[in-house]
Amino acid sequence: MLHIVLFSIYFNYRQIEKLKINLLMKNLRFILSTILVAGMLTYTSAQTMNMQMSAPASTVHSAVCMIYPTQGNSVTGTITFTKVNDGVKVVADLQGLTKGKHGIHIHECGDCSAADGSSAGSHFNPMAKSHGAPMDAMRHEGDMGNIEADDSGKAHMEYIDKNISLEGMISIIGRSVIVHKNKDDLKTQPTGNAGARIACGVIGIGK
Repeated sequence: MLHIVLFSIYFNYRQIEKLKINLLMKNLRFILSTILVAGMLTYTSAQTMNMQMSAPASTVHSAVCMIYPTQGNSVTGTITFTKVNDGVKVVADLQGLTKGKHGIHIHECGDCSAADGSSAGSHFNPMAKSHGAPMDAMRHEGDMGNIEADDSGKAHMEYIDKNISLEGMISIIGRSVIVHKNKDDLKTQPTGNAGARIACGVIGIGK
């Protein structure tokens, strides 16, 4: 009888040892799998970071703004912004204007959805300066001065703007351009007394 009891104890002991070994192997396999996955993720992240660091930085060289009339007006045209050595070259060609000068500004919001253009917000002025002429040191980033239309309602404007930027925190990309009914007097705060908004367009990245 004793030998049967001893055999049973021995048999159960071996079974327990096998279970311990199996459990230990499972835990070991889990730990090794976790280490392998972590290593692969670390390697992939490092490779991605290296690719991002070695890739050339994206640079915006030009922007374009298609101008459309606000309700009750007929002004249309195109304005281009091109990076040059000493600033950004601005070229505007508009039609459908009344003869004379009209204020033109970059506004803070790229939204022309309102019938009167009010959704474009205020002048783009990230540096919180006073309104002025485009060549003034003290001016809004969005101050473009005036564009003058001839007898046929067509207007052309071309100049180098040393303040505006196509990149960075004060980029004009995604902002809007507003054309006004009246002349900008270049001094009245904060809008130059330029009157109603007769046209609007959103500035986008050019080719």
